Amino acid sequence: MLAEKMLRVRLAQSQYDVIACQRLRYEVFAQEMGAKLPTSHLGLDKDGFDEVCDHLLVEDCVTNKVVACTRILTDKIANEVGGYYYSDHEFDLTKIRSMSGRVMEIGRTCVDADYRNGATISVLWSGLAGFMLEEGFDFLMGCASVPVADGGVQVSAIRQYLQDKNLLADRERCVSPRVPMPQLSHNTEVEIVWPPLLKAYLRLGAKVCGDPCLDVEFGVADFFILLDVQDLNPRYARHFLQRAAPMPPVVEHSASLAMAA
Repeated sequence: MLAEKMLRVRLAQSQYDVIACQRLRYEVFAQEMGAKLPTSHLGLDKDGFDEVCDHLLVEDCVTNKVVACTRILTDKIANEVGGYYYSDHEFDLTKIRSMSGRVMEIGRTCVDADYRNGATISVLWSGLAGFMLEEGFDFLMGCASVPVADGGVQVSAIRQYLQDKNLLADRERCVSPRVPMPQLSHNTEVEIVWPPLLKAYLRLGAKVCGDPCLDVEFGVADFFILLDVQDLNPRYARHFLQRAAPMPPVVEHSASLAMAA
């Protein structure tokens, strides 16, 4: 297993860094998962939101290769561009918008297949924890994807598990999927294969806010996840926050390019 000490996390500081993230996203989403990306440019997954988001990346300290990344859209920028890229596209966020406190959205999260393990996810989350603390965010939200190539069997099993274990959010924080996933009868004999990102969310204390949305282009069902800083699992919070690396100053983005994909 890859040693955690060989990885470092930081915000993208140049266009070169952003391109490296876009290349990794293309490799994971288009080449590996077969996603039908709206646009692709010479092996890059890119859109107008890349211009106004912060990009958090994990790189191999030896090779300097970007091995994981996620894209952060802050509430300030979301207000300027008219909404959150992923969440608004897939869910009705009326109840989420009624919450008090600062909110950040993460999306386009991916990890290189050769580095897809707990160590890499841990390093990525330590960077997110540092960003949340330094910028004063109260909530983190995003989508955790589950493949539907099996006809939705895993989605149904995960949905039932979340309900049985009381991991669903209260009604006050529920969202409605714009493209609901067809309901399937749950097979109790199905062994759940947990997507690493969803597992990391739940371990930290996040809640799933209702039924998933079907994303035909990516061939997945997306669960809407909300993490309240006050609900952070003490054990994991201590781990991530203690090793959270200070983030460089956040770059002030212009929102004028957000819709120019």
